Amino acid sequence: MTTAHPLPEARESRRAFEVVLAWVEERILAGDLGVGDQLPAERDLAQQLEVSRSAVREAVRTLQAQGVVRSSVGAGAAGGTTITSVPSDALGRLLRLHVSLTHFELPDVLEVRIALERLSVRLAAAHATEDDLETMRGLLETMADPDVDRRVFNNHDTAFHVALARAAGNRLATDLTAAIRESMQLPILDRFRTLASWDDVADELRRDHQAIFDAVAAGDGDAAQEQVETHIRSAWAALSTGA
Repeated sequence: MTTAHPLPEARESRRAFEVVLAWVEERILAGDLGVGDQLPAERDLAQQLEVSRSAVREAVRTLQAQGVVRSSVGAGAAGGTTITSVPSDALGRLLRLHVSLTHFELPDVLEVRIALERLSVRLAAAHATEDDLETMRGLLETMADPDVDRRVFNNHDTAFHVALARAAGNRLATDLTAAIRESMQLPILDRFRTLASWDDVADELRRDHQAIFDAVAAGDGDAAQEQVETHIRSAWAALSTGA
């Protein structure tokens, strides 16, 4: 007769599938599971963790949605559930949702955004390719149109900051910067739509973007950092107080 083992208090408070998620996370953080490794078979993992097979399946579906595992049908190495690297778009999506839903205090968001974008533009000034610069030029040209729609302007404004981050050549900085800037896209658009002084604010934003671009294109990381911080602070002040 098998004796049931009491579950730790922390485990008792979890739903069954969360026990599986926690097990996988702990093994990844400990280095016991890495990219290319397979999880135990569904039945074995359920028995090991004393949960139902449906709980294992639910956990695997969650991990698949997060991009952490890949499941395939087949015998031997061709089948099973395999740990995979999380693609940038999956990480970015999770970050955007968390930033948007957590309702962080605005000063906190701005300070983190400034720190990240100062890093991004400094690296971009050192590493931006001609293709990177050409992408930015195209975005600036669209924003320079005096008749550009506010929504289009905002989309290109966001894309410009993301392009700067991508030009940095640091994937983590890129994903973090893009997630925070994209999480602010709709709130900024709401401010754009209600601005009576739109033309003046848009002109200021164009000048700021051009100054940032010029510093990056010239390889001047110090100037790029100062320009981007001044831009973020002054732009949000204008959007917050503009009539």
